[in-house]
Amino acid sequence: MATEKCTSCQAPLSEPGWTKFECPKCREVIYRCHRCRHQSIPYVCKSCGYQGP
Repeated sequence: MATEKCTSCQAPLSEPGWTKFECPKCREVIYRCHRCRHQSIPYVCKSCGYQGP
């Protein structure tokens, strides 16, 4: 079974508090772990290069 990883830090999403959402520009799925969300670590969409907080 494949484990999804955080788009920012590549950590496996095994702890509570993670989220997924569509990239505002291209609709690619973005995954965020609790730590990156809480600390506002930037992410970059791997499909279109969109950068978000």
